[in-house]
Amino acid sequence: MNNINRQDAKSAKDAKRKEPDKETDALAYAVIGAAIEVHRLLGPGYLESMYEEALCLELSLRNIPFVRQVSLPVEYKGQQIGEGRCDLLVGDVLIVELKTVEALAPVHTAQVLSYLKATRKHLGLLVNFNVPVLKEGIKRVVLS
Repeated sequence: MNNINRQDAKSAKDAKRKEPDKETDALAYAVIGAAIEVHRLLGPGYLESMYEEALCLELSLRNIPFVRQVSLPVEYKGQQIGEGRCDLLVGDVLIVELKTVEALAPVHTAQVLSYLKATRKHLGLLVNFNVPVLKEGIKRVVLS
């Protein structure tokens, strides 16, 4: 009986989660396609900066608007205490954070969530290029 209650609670929580609009989802799909092309040609094993450079080139070739290394203010009790920096802001609506790690960890998801909160955006992609098949290295992060 507890399992049913937990599942019901999870379903209710998922239903309350604010999903991005169709345009943002389409943009995320386009970015994933570009990242797959980069991974197909380069494969795993390079530094994150190489993948960032290649992805930016691929996004440009596909006429997908983006800004690199966006500075994000970090505030505490109304005071700016520093800044974060996200890898890409695509179409002014989508945060894209790139990694080349053994495996994505909860701290990577937390990083994207922090960037979403700081920018008041709703969707982020966490892309780990250090995998045999890129599909296994992509995580969609939604700010609810």
